[in-house]
Amino acid sequence: MANISAKDIANLRAQTGIGMMDCKKALLEAGGDFDKAKEVLRKKGMAKAEKRAERETKAGVVESYVHSDQRLGVIVEVLAETDFVAKNEEFKEFAHDIALHIAAINPKYIGREDVSEAEVSKAKEQFIEDVKASGKPEDIALKIVEGKLSKYFEEICLLEQPFVKDPSLKIKDLLNEKIAKIGEKIIISRFCRFEIGA
Repeated sequence: MANISAKDIANLRAQTGIGMMDCKKALLEAGGDFDKAKEVLRKKGMAKAEKRAERETKAGVVESYVHSDQRLGVIVEVLAETDFVAKNEEFKEFAHDIALHIAAINPKYIGREDVSEAEVSKAKEQFIEDVKASGKPEDIALKIVEGKLSKYFEEICLLEQPFVKDPSLKIKDLLNEKIAKIGEKIIISRFCRFEIGA
């Protein structure tokens, strides 16, 4: 069993914002390895997010971001369960970070489920054509098509994209971390991106 010091726990808490007891449990589970402990906390955050999935979100904020040259702007609606959370500074910062990310990366949709079947089929057909032309064996070709499809969703879906401020985190991971930390269901419900001449 790893020897976990109070300093290790405090360091993990400072990096993740998760409570001391959860950080201690994660470090114990990970044998003192910080990266593994973060992964443990991320998985627990996803589990907590799934438990909250059925709850209603009736409060939230509409956050905006306008680039310094005033040629690009974003409006995003982020919802929570209560006004108490919606007025929380961390929640507002999260909404602002999402608006900033949308301005920088320009997703078309929030999640995979928002992409029409027709659009997915068209992209998949194109990937199949490309792979067939390369003459790869069928089992390898199928894996390549699945990989290309995942990359496609990453390009167009907000939740699948690496966070612009920390590319080691996808937006869905960042969202799940906030749900775990804040303790309420949070959803990014809609957004609009404006760019001069686009």
